[in-house]
Amino acid sequence: MPDTQPPRPKKDDEANRFSARAVRYARVGTNVGSIAARMAAQRVFGLGSDRAQNAAALGAALGGLKGPIMKVAQLIATIPEAIPPEYTTELAKLQSEAPPMGWAFVKRRMTAELGADWQKKFSHFDHHPAAAASLGQVHKARSLDGRELACKLQYPDMQSAVEADLSQLQVLFALYRRFEPAIDASEIAAEISSRIREELDYRREARHVALYRDMLSGTDLVRVPNVWPDLSTGRLLTLDWMEGGRLLAHKDDPLDIRNRLATAMFTAWWFPFSRFGVIHGDPHLGNYSAFKTDGVPAGINLLDYGCIRIFPPSFVGGVVDLYMGLRDNDDERIVHAYETWGFKRLSRELIDILNIWAKFIYGPLLDDRVRSIADGVSPAEYGRREAFRVHQALKQKGPVTVPREFVFMDRAAIGLGGVFLHLRAELNFCRLFNDAIADFSVDAVARQQGTALAAAGLNSKAEVT
Repeated sequence: MPDTQPPRPKKDDEANRFSARAVRYARVGTNVGSIAARMAAQRVFGLGSDRAQNAAALGAALGGLKGPIMKVAQLIATIPEAIPPEYTTELAKLQSEAPPMGWAFVKRRMTAELGADWQKKFSHFDHHPAAAASLGQVHKARSLDGRELACKLQYPDMQSAVEADLSQLQVLFALYRRFEPAIDASEIAAEISSRIREELDYRREARHVALYRDMLSGTDLVRVPNVWPDLSTGRLLTLDWMEGGRLLAHKDDPLDIRNRLATAMFTAWWFPFSRFGVIHGDPHLGNYSAFKTDGVPAGINLLDYGCIRIFPPSFVGGVVDLYMGLRDNDDERIVHAYETWGFKRLSRELIDILNIWAKFIYGPLLDDRVRSIADGVSPAEYGRREAFRVHQALKQKGPVTVPREFVFMDRAAIGLGGVFLHLRAELNFCRLFNDAIADFSVDAVARQQGTALAAAGLNSKAEVT
């Protein structure tokens, strides 16, 4: 079936309803508000603020909730500079999986999306979901001509739930600003909110799939599915079913296989970014699977396209400038990179603090040898020590507003490093990176990005923020 855009659906019958929002506000707000009140009381009455205790209480409060708030909480936990480490530890324990919708519910949802005769459009549709997460669930199906499909069906009232839960995100970051003023997290909150809202639009995700098919068409290491537009709407996305196994099932395979999978992950992330200014912002392992050729793991399937970040070409230029500046000990180029990204009021001390993080991220890319991404570090701890050092230093020199572009850039880089550690890959990351930025120029990224976005049906003026 051709890889074209799905038709626009009928008028949305699930708008951001006040009644649904009100119920969600009550459930989420009560839990989050109780923690806010506790922390405020500690401040007013001069009591010691035990961050570990408060973090545990917040984790317990959110643990009984389902839906977008879980996705938001886990997302925050993967952004090193977003919140103190005690909160990161607790939020990382939360699970985003939700109880799946039953078959009666699924039939009603599918009828709303494809019409009363929707079952006639498939030769088979599994009653039980293959996966269930915070915003929707995936059913395996079969087309009328016998091809295997993955049908991603959004839960009802998700727009209302997202808006209610994002309001509580503001509460969490307001607490952070009050008690931990070293980093101004307002832009982090804005970025998270924008990306979560985008994930509700499956028409947009379909265009992201088309974009990735174009960007990665020249590699055999990464497979991207086709969109089935006649079986897709704004809340139903039907893609090819991508056969594959869990990446971590191969963590004890021979080194050459682990390295090939790690190289595929590097390619899936750095190539679209360095050539088109696009990143896959969700490093969750469930978004990838390993495919085999002749019975041997040969690369990765890229499964989910909801969280995609498209950057101005100048931002990509800043990434390359910082790399070159660190490589050549060129302070002027390093400062130019930070200014390009939007850091304000740069001083020598602040530059040195930012360089702690920069040298950590770029360290393996500057080291021209075969190596692990980090020696003696667990995947869960990757980047945490450096983030803590930066945070402590900024307490003396802050507050610093982190540009919103960094939220998913950092998150994806940390997630990618975690995958490399899980696989115990040993690669020359320096040469891989330099291959990715070969013949780089901001103008070339602008041209390639504009062409690719237009081919995928994406408006560059609206997408590049």
